[in-house]
Amino acid sequence: MPATDYQGSFLGRISIRRNQVMAMEGSHDQEVEDLELFQKHVGDRFNDLLASPTEDGNEPLLSIAWLRRLVDMFLCCEAEFKAVLLMGRDPCQISKPPLDRLVPEFLERVVKSLDICNAVSLGIESVRNFQKLAEIAVSALEHRPIGDGQIRRAKKALNSLITAMTVEDKDPSNTKSAERSWSFGRRSAAPNKERASGQFRSLSWSMAKGWSAAKQIHAMSSNLTAPRGAEASGLAMPVFIMSNAFVFVMWALVAAIPCQERNGLATHFPVPRQLPWAQPMIGLHEKIAEDWKKKEKKGSPGLLFEMQRLEKLGQSLIEFADSFQFPAEAERLQELKEQVEELADICGKMEEDLAPLQQQIREVFHRIVRSRTEILDVFEQAGKLSSSTV
Repeated sequence: MPATDYQGSFLGRISIRRNQVMAMEGSHDQEVEDLELFQKHVGDRFNDLLASPTEDGNEPLLSIAWLRRLVDMFLCCEAEFKAVLLMGRDPCQISKPPLDRLVPEFLERVVKSLDICNAVSLGIESVRNFQKLAEIAVSALEHRPIGDGQIRRAKKALNSLITAMTVEDKDPSNTKSAERSWSFGRRSAAPNKERASGQFRSLSWSMAKGWSAAKQIHAMSSNLTAPRGAEASGLAMPVFIMSNAFVFVMWALVAAIPCQERNGLATHFPVPRQLPWAQPMIGLHEKIAEDWKKKEKKGSPGLLFEMQRLEKLGQSLIEFADSFQFPAEAERLQELKEQVEELADICGKMEEDLAPLQQQIREVFHRIVRSRTEILDVFEQAGKLSSSTV
């Protein structure tokens, strides 16, 4: 069943069940079944992502198309998580231990993810610039007959492309303003209601000079401890699952898309392997982490599949340009034609998928802002109910 289909079925099931008057002895069994179904859906979605790079060559791991599937999967999981946590539930249930501690910690991760969403959106703008430079080279190298003028124009664009990717990957702040407007106010120790229209403003197109994507991911992954004992069969588990989904998705986006200060991006993922839903998540993490270690060792410009292809083709075409002599041999021209066609194909896919990916990132931003506000509302209701019973 497609993700959106069983998401709709799952949400409908919870809505109907919690609006029915049920016998108390049956409600606990239904609750456990809902939690198990949520875990299964998360595991199934990550399994699909783990399988797709090998089964479908059109969506390699960390390609733009694959990242779009990742974000779509995350949005489905987030909708189901919110239903499990909030839909038709007594507010007092999530204001008691251990949720009175776990939910505020989860909301802190939500806040940190907002900065990452904006950093990724900014990184996508950089990738668009790389695409434009590659398109200049394609335009020049497709010209027939090809001469010294076209070669010089293409070489200049390709040199700019390789330099831009290297500079952007090492320190994007070198090419952008260091000023920014924060998307949220300072958090107090206890969860307080903050309206999306006020405290949560979309960031300006720049990040603070000292902001670090690697440190932000590290902060999100700290204090992640799996529930034990009776807590493992209650609402603490979906909070733990969704916290890990947040960390993984944001980590994968940062690894793929140029973001400010990625050096030292953590490659350890503290999820117990025995949890069924965790296996595909860990499998994906290990694949990406291995590539990241190679990337840091070689100093190549990031893990986005299309960027890696641009780098490889760009360097090869620069070598061709350096050794070009007019008239070129037929064999060399055929080799050039094949590489230019591949470069044009990559540019076409980037043109098609970058804007939708950026729109999905914005949707994630606004979705989690709304969800955070709704959870804070429930905390506020629980506080009022507690006060009225005293």
